[in-house]
Amino acid sequence: MATKTEKIDRLAELTARRETVTGGSLWVEAFRRLRSSKMALIGVAIMALFVVIALIGPWIAPHNPTAQIWRDEVFTNRGEFVGPRGENWLGLDHLGRDQLSRMLVGARQTLLVGVVSTVLGFALGALIGGVSGAALAFGGRAGQRLDTVLMRFIDMMLAMPSLLLAVSIAAVMGQSLTTVMIAVGVVQVPIFARLLRGSMLAQANADYVLAARALGVRRRRVVLGHVLPNSLGPVIVQSTLALATAIIEAAALSYLGLGNPDAAQPEWGVMLAQAERFFDEAPFMAICPALGIIVTALGFTLLGEAMREALDPKLRS
Repeated sequence: MATKTEKIDRLAELTARRETVTGGSLWVEAFRRLRSSKMALIGVAIMALFVVIALIGPWIAPHNPTAQIWRDEVFTNRGEFVGPRGENWLGLDHLGRDQLSRMLVGARQTLLVGVVSTVLGFALGALIGGVSGAALAFGGRAGQRLDTVLMRFIDMMLAMPSLLLAVSIAAVMGQSLTTVMIAVGVVQVPIFARLLRGSMLAQANADYVLAARALGVRRRRVVLGHVLPNSLGPVIVQSTLALATAIIEAAALSYLGLGNPDAAQPEWGVMLAQAERFFDEAPFMAICPALGIIVTALGFTLLGEAMREALDPKLRS
């Protein structure tokens, strides 16, 4: 079975190639496969639904998600809860708040954490991977030494379980929503860094790069104007998978009590943690946020895997 590092390098190598298939590039052919892939279409549909709900959720929520309107109808000490009914389609939580409203509003915070952490990981990973790839390909011996130092640091991060690393960072920084974003973003850094480095190394020997260097174009311009823009493809592919991972890890940190300190603010991980105590009497309280997390992560994963399969002939066989 391929290791995490081998899978990342494989994706970088594949998406960096320039093939001609039926008169088009590798990316054009991959897009054609995606359009006919049921897995990709399902993933896009789930992603679109989640984004729409996250954007308009606060306006379509039937009730105030933090108001304990039906508090006198719920008695946790006696195990009396209110399940789905006409007025509350997903029932009430343990404080008499509308579950549907909390799910709709909580989707925005889940999307915010996922996007911000992925962008953070993308930015830092691209910086490290870009410097490392450029140094190794164009920096001579000094560049090789710099690449060795950076990649050994990245390999150490890749060797650690991602969730354990995120929990460690969040525990050191303290409980807050910003902490979750930073912790999850840092976990994504080594993947993006390794991926961009591998893609840049594959591009460094392309004909257009050799031609530019033969014409005397400066190395900085070759890297920033030619190699780097053509190396970002695999990183963009990885970002869809990173979003799925970010959503799951952010929910896990919130579940462990390392997320937003204001428990009244709806967030799917926090809702799942609050429902754990009452699972025997009111399983619907846990099922709703759990399904939201699972289905959303599934949508991003389906699209990401479909993109990888469209690019890699071995995965399609």
